[in-house]
Amino acid sequence: MLSIGAFAQIGQVTHRMLRHWDQSGLLTPAHIDEFNGSRSYDPSQLPRLHRIVALRQLGFGLEDISAILAEGIETRQLATLLRRRRAELDREHALATVRLSDVERRLRFIEKEKTMSSIEIITKDLPAVRLAARTITVPVQQTELPGVVGPAFEEIGKTLTAEHGRGKLERPIAMYEEVEGGTKAVVGYAYDGEALDGFDIVELPAVPDAACTVHLGPMQGVKDTWLALHAEMAERGWKPSAPCRELYIRADREDQSDWVTELQQPVTRG
Repeated sequence: MLSIGAFAQIGQVTHRMLRHWDQSGLLTPAHIDEFNGSRSYDPSQLPRLHRIVALRQLGFGLEDISAILAEGIETRQLATLLRRRRAELDREHALATVRLSDVERRLRFIEKEKTMSSIEIITKDLPAVRLAARTITVPVQQTELPGVVGPAFEEIGKTLTAEHGRGKLERPIAMYEEVEGGTKAVVGYAYDGEALDGFDIVELPAVPDAACTVHLGPMQGVKDTWLALHAEMAERGWKPSAPCRELYIRADREDQSDWVTELQQPVTRG
């Protein structure tokens, strides 16, 4: 018989792992002393230990390992588990490749510019959102969007507040799209109520992949943050895939110095 210490040393695992596998029924000791509770294992259990360790190194969870080790498992079932694990590893490899590329890109930038990038980008999915909104087309010659977007928010806000109170002014969002003759802006608040005079119901679709960054401060500087975001996207080989959005996380004060806006650009990756 092998003590738990000797058995653990041979398998290069911890005592804690062996106890956990015992509790899960994956690898039960051959003998447990009834007086002091010490566990011991038979040398014939080493092949099972090695198989568990090998499967763990492949990334399988205990439930899958239990299924693989179960007597009578069909080759077809084992192949299904292995294909699923291969797909998981393919996704992990793709993600690691993207992260490695980003690390290398940042290193090149720092070595060239001797400073860090002015913005940070994260990628995430954007959920679908139902808006109480207005749609406005701003002529190409009118470059100051805030002068149009701000009043649109105010008018929608008055309608919602009159009907529901200020608690309904949730998640102000604007979506912008370049169209012939100018910029189309969909401006509104996330809303789950009935349609009212003064706004339309607009459904913004879910987006599976968006490059996002944060703009701090007045909106007159947001153009520079957008330019920086698109420069970073170009550096990574990403292209816009849908109209951009702005989520106004804090924008309820006349003084815009502490405003917080998330810029959201749906992308496809090259």
